[in-house]
Amino acid sequence: MTATSPRTEESDPFCLHPARAAQLLADAPWRRFAAIGDSLSAGTGDPSPGYATLPWAPRVADTLRRVRPDLAYLNTAWVGARATQTLATQADQLVAFRPDLVHVSCGANDVWQREPDFADIERDLRRVFDLAAGTGAQLTTFTLAKVFVVPKYPDFRDRVVALNKITRTLADEYDAVLIDMWDHPIMARPNLLSADRIHLSMSGHAVMASEVVLGLAGRLALRHSPCRNQTDRAH
Repeated sequence: MTATSPRTEESDPFCLHPARAAQLLADAPWRRFAAIGDSLSAGTGDPSPGYATLPWAPRVADTLRRVRPDLAYLNTAWVGARATQTLATQADQLVAFRPDLVHVSCGANDVWQREPDFADIERDLRRVFDLAAGTGAQLTTFTLAKVFVVPKYPDFRDRVVALNKITRTLADEYDAVLIDMWDHPIMARPNLLSADRIHLSMSGHAVMASEVVLGLAGRLALRHSPCRNQTDRAH
């Protein structure tokens, strides 16, 4: 890419071509994909030139539909949802949907409180993971990135570190596919965030969708061969 050739979805080295993404999930068994939680699941973000205006979760659903045309997709997430609100407003829909693949993005809004209690946050997040795992579905989740600067809270990065630690612990306990975005190379991109400086732009969503596909492909590879390590990003 040159100075006269701005990055696009097709040239982005961290974005999988749709056909390649579908190839990686060719053996995917999932037919009912749900996303719950907050704005990260809901897909909030500004458009990015050169990238489709499509959040990560519908992108993953589109990839799965290339393998399973009858895939059902549900997204109950909403902007600002805290863990307890996720439980109160999204649980019934999730259970009724009978998913076999569930993404959980929750906790970010809990650390925005004046004095977050991380013991309470861990307890509430565990309840969310219990809910999702209780459906019998394969779980996925994200760690938060280190790009956010909140002048109101000088310790915000430490808060994110603490939340990510909880997320990693729960992902391990519930055998969730963990997509670790904390130190991903795209975090250095100046146009990664939306105008609100909180949510990822669509270029970030495009990359996250590819990371989810790679994470799911890695899980499928482990099912077939414990020694195989899925690292293919080829187009």
